[in-house]
Amino acid sequence: MKSPLTYQDTLFVNFRHFAFPEGSGAGYRWVDVKRFRLAADPPADRDLLAALIAQPEFRDLYDGSEIWQDLRHGRWWADRIGPEAYVPVDAEGANGIVRNWAGGLGPVPAELDARLGETVYEPARRASSRYVLGELPEDARHDYAQVHIEFHELVLVDRALGVLSLVVAADD
Repeated sequence: MKSPLTYQDTLFVNFRHFAFPEGSGAGYRWVDVKRFRLAADPPADRDLLAALIAQPEFRDLYDGSEIWQDLRHGRWWADRIGPEAYVPVDAEGANGIVRNWAGGLGPVPAELDARLGETVYEPARRASSRYVLGELPEDARHDYAQVHIEFHELVLVDRALGVLSLVVAADD
């Protein structure tokens, strides 16, 4: 069966590319947004989540190696993640997750906030549905999951634009 998702592109926001004010800092934080085109008549969201998990681009260690098809997804064993692991969230909740994490080391530069607006906040507001990766059991963590200090994941489904976005906000 053909997947209802086709990989389109990746947007990457590296916090180190922005000038932070004194008392704040970039750390090793970044946001990775993988975008997928939806098929002409996409299935229900749970089926889209299953299709996302089956995509080669989902199996990304997010360690800079750009190796896909691994057994891992971020800090998790990929086979321990199913559609049921994603919990519906409203736009305010989705954006709050990223906003709170981004401001965790102090004030966020206006240019970075604008970039996050373009890549995360506006798409989350426009999305017809949003999901956050919920808590997974401890045995779902892979052998070097500790490379990520924090790892936040959202899935944004925008049926009007025909796009599903996998948003990962993390630091290492």
